[in-house]
Amino acid sequence: MYIVAPHERSLGLPTELVEENGVHILGVKTLNLQKSSTIEKGIGQVLVEGQYKRAIKKYLHDVKFDLILYSTPPITFPKVISYLKKRNPQAKTYLLLKDIFPQNAVDIGMMSKTGVKGVLYRNFRNKEKQLYALSDYIGCMSPANLRYVIEHNPEVDSNKVELAPNSYERADLTMLSDEEKQSIRAKYKLPTDRPIFIYGGNLGKPQGIPFLIKCLDDNSIREDCHFLVVGNGTEYGRLMAWYEEKKPKSVSVYQRLPKEDYDQLVRACNVGLIFLDYRFTIPNYPSRLLPYLMEKKPVIAATDPNCDTGSIAETNGYGLWCPSNDVKAFSKCVNRMLQSDLAQMGENGYMFYLNNYTVEHTYNAIIKHV
Repeated sequence: MYIVAPHERSLGLPTELVEENGVHILGVKTLNLQKSSTIEKGIGQVLVEGQYKRAIKKYLHDVKFDLILYSTPPITFPKVISYLKKRNPQAKTYLLLKDIFPQNAVDIGMMSKTGVKGVLYRNFRNKEKQLYALSDYIGCMSPANLRYVIEHNPEVDSNKVELAPNSYERADLTMLSDEEKQSIRAKYKLPTDRPIFIYGGNLGKPQGIPFLIKCLDDNSIREDCHFLVVGNGTEYGRLMAWYEEKKPKSVSVYQRLPKEDYDQLVRACNVGLIFLDYRFTIPNYPSRLLPYLMEKKPVIAATDPNCDTGSIAETNGYGLWCPSNDVKAFSKCVNRMLQSDLAQMGENGYMFYLNNYTVEHTYNAIIKHV
């Protein structure tokens, strides 16, 4: 197996090929592609295609591949995939479509279809179409995601578009004792006598942080539950400014934690929260969902109406949905959740994970074509 991954500028690492346990990893020096300014991200996405192609030519020129896997973002890999396909005509090319870019950037105002920004949009849109055409198969995150790709790209053969969602390795689940939960909550100065709703992950524009803040504000003096936000991102400062000004007694905020600490914290909470900006016209399927399901936590999904995360959760009995432009609807979901059988909903979610989102499911979707 050969993996090509970015060595972002912030890491200060050169382009290099290393081997770890029989896996060859080619780290390619790039600009910062995540958690940086919009300008650097944009330039980085444009440059990364050439950087990858040059590195692959230099370090992997004599390697023959049978399967070529790649994901979005970024969408700027057509020349890389075309080069690899010409060198390996027998290889299958499989796109794991995690984000539909550049439309998602247009939706939240980071890009425009007209004016100067329109030039950038058209360039990325052409790259997107090229990548779809080069791909033998396109794996989508959810049914709504799949339908969107087919409806908005009529030139794409619908037979090569299928479900291949995010997935996690199946893990043995050991439940925390009440004493362990109380110990973890005490460590983070959280109440031990009420349910805790946790949001964990990126705090950026796609998550609609202004709406998240309004929801927290509307529930800031509750005494029957508590809200916990753990994460960082470009909108973290906005959240902290509200938190420090209002000092809400039923809300706690922490910056990003080490994965092991965060996973333990999730296990000590009761309900997972998902937020997506209401302006999205593309059906995102947030990866944040899976850790909640794996830990038997029911979810409240506050999203745009095009996203099917909430409808799937409600249909399968592990969560509730509300539009991410209606604060009162969110608060009603909190009330409904507090009156629900959280243990049963959590069990429903865990079974849905086992039946749909384990690594075996995504592996089987891909390997059947090889």
